[in-house]
Order: sequence, then structure tokens, then C-alpha cells
Amino acid sequence: MSAAPASPTFIRVVEVWVPDASGSLLELGGAWYGSATRFGAMSRQMCFGRGEGLPGQAWEAGRPIVLKEFEGSAFRRTAAAHADGLTCGIALPMFDGPALKAVVLIFCGDSPNLEAQQAGAIELWRNQPTVSKDMVLDDGYYGTTSNVFEFISRRTAFRPGTGLPGLAWESGLPVFMDDLGKGGRFLRADSALKVGINRGFAIPCATPGPDVYVMAFLSALATPLVRRFETWLPDAAGTHLLRREGFCEVEGALDTGPASDRVDAGQGPLGQALAHGVPAVGDSPVAGLTSLVALPVLQAGRVVAVVAWHF
Repeated sequence: MSAAPASPTFIRVVEVWVPDASGSLLELGGAWYGSATRFGAMSRQMCFGRGEGLPGQAWEAGRPIVLKEFEGSAFRRTAAAHADGLTCGIALPMFDGPALKAVVLIFCGDSPNLEAQQAGAIELWRNQPTVSKDMVLDDGYYGTTSNVFEFISRRTAFRPGTGLPGLAWESGLPVFMDDLGKGGRFLRADSALKVGINRGFAIPCATPGPDVYVMAFLSALATPLVRRFETWLPDAAGTHLLRREGFCEVEGALDTGPASDRVDAGQGPLGQALAHGVPAVGDSPVAGLTSLVALPVLQAGRVVAVVAWHF
């Protein structure tokens, strides 16, 4: 089998911060640091209280946060992040009702020497039911993607079932589009293709408040967000997962539903995410890849899907 390509991924670091035994601090529960070794060495020694740093702010706010630059913010690791080329952080808290299960931090970076390879976006979409029936862009990180695409995105709105965020909103499940130029499901297809964005997936975010959030990830051909991603769905009893869909930069589109693609609750990172409703990080067993981040998707306290990111 071919080795994974050496080009950088748009996502550079993923951290999982979980409440400690006292419930008063967030401690590192797992992480993938890739080549950001200095940032990783510093982060492993840290913890955050409610409202402290990026994970603590997401905990206190009870909603996802996009931090497009570290200077002038409460971010506590700016020098280490910049030393490893990280320039943006996204915090994705996961709640079971009012109880915080974890905060996932996703870091991206710009490189002036790799401008053509850094196109892509991570967008946070929000519906405020007391204000509007639409879902609009709350914030986003666009790397070196053309400002025109961001301009159009900020003036786009979705209803349930419409576009990538609207499909995730309506279903409550992850949604993947392997070719944004095909069909009419992606409403910004023309502008996306012009800047090289070709794939997208969206994840609904469980928060304690009435507002609805969807995180959308858009990748360019030269800079995939991750090497491989998969969506796994639990059976009715929650005893195991079956793969629903996926895409690999080495293998292409993945077959769905074969009996061999089954993971029991508690088995590896995917099974741990199903059993505990908390993101898990471990080794990747496929396609010559090394690391796997498993993100549960929660709905009313129940795991309705698990997303796998392979690096």
C-alpha cells in the first residue's frame, strides 16, 4: 500500500481537554501534535480553570469559539504556538446537558512559503431561534483562501436541510460532501471551486443553550484537512459502531457497511468515544497513517455518531 503523502494537512494539532476528578480544572486527556513538538511539550504540563485560556473560555461560554489570532487574547501559549507555525485555534466544547464532557481544540497555521497549499476553511455556523429561522456564519478561519469566499460566506444563510451546515442542522449527524462542485447541495460551489476548495464536512455541536451550532470544515485539493476521515454510526443498543462513509487521501472513497468495519463499544479510540461520549486519541491502524482522533457527536446526551480523523 502507498505511504501517506508528505504534504501538510490544514489541521495541524488536535487536543482533548477533559474535566479533572474535582470538576474544577481541565486537564489534557489526549492530543495529536504532528510536527508541533515544542507546542506539545509545553501543553502537556498545563491545566485550565473555567474561563482560563481557550479551553476554559469555551467551557464558560458554553459554545464553540474561533480564535483567529492569539495576540491580545487570553490564549496562554502564543510564543510556543508561533514557534511551531500555529496561528489559529478553534475550541469545540462538548456538553451532555449542562455537564461539560470535553473541549476539543483544533489548531491551524499559515505559511507564506506554502500559500498555494493552505487554502481551506473552518466555519462556525449559528442559528439563534429567538432571532431568525436561518443559520448564519458566526465566525470562521480561512487560511490563505481568497477574501472573496469569506465575503460570500458572511452573506449566506441556511435553513434546515439546505447546504452543508443546513443538512447537518436538520439531521443532527455529520455530513460529508466529497465533491462540492457536483449537484446543488453546496450553495457556494462556484466560489469554492474558484479558490480550490473541493471537499467539505460538517459536524453539529451539542451545547446547553437554545442556539444551534454547526462546525463546517472545507478542504482544498493540495491541503486536505486530515489524511482520512470516517463517520461511524452506533446500533440501536449502542453496543457497536458501523462505518457509514469515509474518504482517504490514499485510498479514495471508502466502501460503506461491510461486516468487517465494525467496532465494539470500548474498543480502541472509536469504541471509547462511543462508550464514554468523550473524544479519544490513539494509533491509526490504516493506510500507513499513525494517529487517530475520535470525536463523538452528542444529541440529548446520547452518542449518535463518531467521527474519525486520521493523520
